[in-house]
Amino acid sequence: MEIGITALVAVVLLAGLAVAMGWILGWANQAFAVRQDPRIEALRNALPGANCGGCGYVGCQEYAEALASGQAEIGLCGPGGDSAKREIAGILGVELKVDDGITWRAVTFCHAKKSERLKQIPYSGEMSCAGAHQLSGVQSCVYGCLGFGDCAQVCPVDAITIEDGIATIDEDCIACGACVKACPRHVILLVPFKTPTMLVNLCNNRDFGREVVAACKVGCMGCKACTRVGPLIEMEGNLAIVPFAKYEAGIDPEPYLKACKRHSLRLISIKPKCPVKDLNSE
Repeated sequence: MEIGITALVAVVLLAGLAVAMGWILGWANQAFAVRQDPRIEALRNALPGANCGGCGYVGCQEYAEALASGQAEIGLCGPGGDSAKREIAGILGVELKVDDGITWRAVTFCHAKKSERLKQIPYSGEMSCAGAHQLSGVQSCVYGCLGFGDCAQVCPVDAITIEDGIATIDEDCIACGACVKACPRHVILLVPFKTPTMLVNLCNNRDFGREVVAACKVGCMGCKACTRVGPLIEMEGNLAIVPFAKYEAGIDPEPYLKACKRHSLRLISIKPKCPVKDLNSE
């Protein structure tokens, strides 16, 4: 009889202890819980979910957390575009000036095919741009596309192909910037398209004209012929530059295209693969 009473008391004590521990754990969970900013979920939903890393964060969730904590800028998401920027600004309660009508796309600022590149040496090292970039003489133009496809490997939407040694970017580009970071020669840039087509200098060579001619058949020599056509093009050292901020609808590109005897000025488009027009080749 005493054994039964003892066992019953033990059971009651254990049950009471379990209830007490459960209550303590529940209280601790509430008291010490890390409160998540309710804006994080809303910010995450405002982002496109590409998880491309172009913003500099591991994925959209991490970027949303950084936005909520004030540690990240609003305009870092290329795939989201202006609509995402507006929604994010509304969630955070800040004013935001967006670039209405501008579409960002990645563009390769090198258009020299393999046959147009001079003084190339055989390369048998690591088949990557990062590896080839470490050696001099892989190609005589140190500003040109190496063509091993590091950019294509990191593109989250397979918008990049290597064609005749050049990284070619198509209309699937979401402007995440991953290819820009992957290119060791900084040949790829994000371009703001204010119009469906834009005039650009697809050469990135900053050397003097004589050195450019020795390296490439189609590189910009810095002859300044295009600058005499009109005020659109400026010289940045030895390289002719089309400032994106100055490019507006209504600009006639044909006089500039005709003035470029080295074919480096091209008319590129948002949708088709670039370049799409070269009056010198017609």
